[in-house]
Amino acid sequence: MKSIYTTLIAALSLGFASLGAAEEGWVSLFDGKTLDGWKKSTVGSAEYSVVDGAIKGLTVEGSPNTFLLSEKQYGDFELQFEVKVHDKLNSGVQIRSREKTEADIEPPKDGKKKKNNQLGRFFGPQVEIEASPGQSGFVYGEATGRGWISPEPGEGAKHDYLKNGEWNQYRIVAKGDTIEVWINGNHVTKLTDAEIYKTHPKGHIGLQVHGIKKETGPFDVYWKNLKIREL
Repeated sequence: MKSIYTTLIAALSLGFASLGAAEEGWVSLFDGKTLDGWKKSTVGSAEYSVVDGAIKGLTVEGSPNTFLLSEKQYGDFELQFEVKVHDKLNSGVQIRSREKTEADIEPPKDGKKKKNNQLGRFFGPQVEIEASPGQSGFVYGEATGRGWISPEPGEGAKHDYLKNGEWNQYRIVAKGDTIEVWINGNHVTKLTDAEIYKTHPKGHIGLQVHGIKKETGPFDVYWKNLKIREL
C-alpha cells in the first residue's frame, strides 16, 4: 500500500512541476482592472477603457487609426490573447511596432506627401482582426507602404476561423524574421520576411481601433487575457 501512495505522490509532484514549467516565463500584459503598462498612441483619438475585465476600444468618428501601446518593447516572443470585435470594425494587433521619428519620415515625391508619413504615426507588422469570412491572422504592414506582407490576401485567401460576435483566441509567435499565427487553434500563416525584420526587429505591442467612415459607428473591440513569453 505504501508503494502505491508513494507512486501517487510522485506522479502528482511531477504533474505540478510540469504545470509550473509550462507557465514559466509567461507575463500578463493586462491586470483586468487598469491600463497600467499601456499608453495611447500620439496619433488618433479613439477611446480605451476597462469594462468587465477586458480592454475596450471604441471608435471616434473622424479619428485616424489609433493604438494602445505596451510601454515595454519586445523582440522574439510568444503572445496569446482573446479578442471580440464588432462585425463592422476592422482591427488588429501590432507587434514589433513603433511611432515614427524624423528618421522614418520620407520626403515628398513629385511634390506629394506620402500617406501615413507624419511624426508619431504608429507603424510596423500588424496581425489582422476582422469578421469572418475574412483575412484575420494574416500580417499587414501598417503605415509601412507595403500593404499586405502576408502573400495569402493578395491571392484572395479568406477563412472563417474567427467566430463572429464571440471571444476568439489568438496565438502569435515572432522569432527572428518569422511570424506565425493561430486563431482558435487553427494555423493561419507562417510568414518569413527579412525586410520587415530588418526595419522592425523589436517594438511595442499595439491594440488597434481603426478609423471609420463619417456617420457610421460607434463600433467596439475587446481584448482580455493578454500574456506574453519572451523567447
